Amino acid sequence: MLRSTKTRLVAGAAACVLLGATAAQAQDAAAWTVEGTYTADVTGALDGADSRAGWFLDNLDIIVDGDLEAAAGWRGAKLHLYLLNNSGGQPNDLVGTLQGVDNIEVSRQRARLYELWIEQSFADGRASLLAGLYDLNSEFYSTEASGLLIAPPFGIGSEIAATGPNGPSIFPSTALAARLRFSGEDGRYAQLAVVNARAGTIGDPDGPDTNLDNGALVIGEAGVGEGRRLALGAWTYTEAQDDIRDLRADGSPAQSDARGAYLLAEHPLADGGDAALSASAFLRIGVSDGDTTDFRGGWQAGVLVERVFPGRPDSAFSVGVEQGILSSKGRANLRDAGIDAAGAESSLEITYSDRIHPRVTVQPDLQLIRHPGGDRRRDTAVVGALRVTVDLF
Repeated sequence: MLRSTKTRLVAGAAACVLLGATAAQAQDAAAWTVEGTYTADVTGALDGADSRAGWFLDNLDIIVDGDLEAAAGWRGAKLHLYLLNNSGGQPNDLVGTLQGVDNIEVSRQRARLYELWIEQSFADGRASLLAGLYDLNSEFYSTEASGLLIAPPFGIGSEIAATGPNGPSIFPSTALAARLRFSGEDGRYAQLAVVNARAGTIGDPDGPDTNLDNGALVIGEAGVGEGRRLALGAWTYTEAQDDIRDLRADGSPAQSDARGAYLLAEHPLADGGDAALSASAFLRIGVSDGDTTDFRGGWQAGVLVERVFPGRPDSAFSVGVEQGILSSKGRANLRDAGIDAAGAESSLEITYSDRIHPRVTVQPDLQLIRHPGGDRRRDTAVVGALRVTVDLF
């Protein structure tokens, strides 16, 4: 009798340990999410280029997000890890635009540690501080309604994308940064980031820069609204940057202040909820100094339509127009190279996306680029692309 009772007690204790371990494993698993996405593009010139040819290029994203409060008891903290690998060709070599034609094209094909940051929330979740390797375009100068378009200017304005010693902290190379954000009611927010001016990640030739020899990029943005959104942003570098035209007496580039500002607006046109057609429009306008970049400013506008067809919840259509306005110094440099400089490089993009398998999405894309390369004498370039995206896990 005693032996039987003891056996039952041991078995019960073992079951409790097992259930506790299972619960702990479940809690730990819920604290971490892993996402893998593979994107493959075939992009080529259909007209207006020296050769009608195409290039294959691809992009692999592995993203790990961790709730450190659930995983380790660190209240209000999150960890973000982003691994990136790019390979393939450079289709813009065929087209010769100033702003690019494909937002996964890179100049160096390699694997990178793209982002690694920790974010700490406080003030009952109304504020947060982030620090680490950080893509500023993930939160700054970004509009959801332009997210389907492939051309790079619809991601971030060219007047800031072309600044800094190696470009700012955006795809494909990020920099060490600190970002402070405050959120309020009705979508109100304000955020400020200080980012190393020299971008580079683990996987780039020199890795991330930690000495701030080139100073920092300081960028701020404030906005209001969720469905209807209006935001203003401004940016500047703490140290002067190389002027694109003026020279010192010794022939080295003169130094000029780099700064700019931008306006973002998004507006819903139709709201069908999760079951019917929805549409939204966006408008973005940016300006810069024009001394440290070829672009004096630019604008982008367009429409995104989701659930285009009944019964196809993942169907989406988008059209966008944009213009990268050249600075006087940028035009002068083109004229020195024997080019009849236009005032701007402009483009129209039309794209459609749909899921053909639970894990596979296809997206044909067409772009028309006027004055490619800022050359008034060049014919309008026509670029076609087919993007295939695979959700790995």
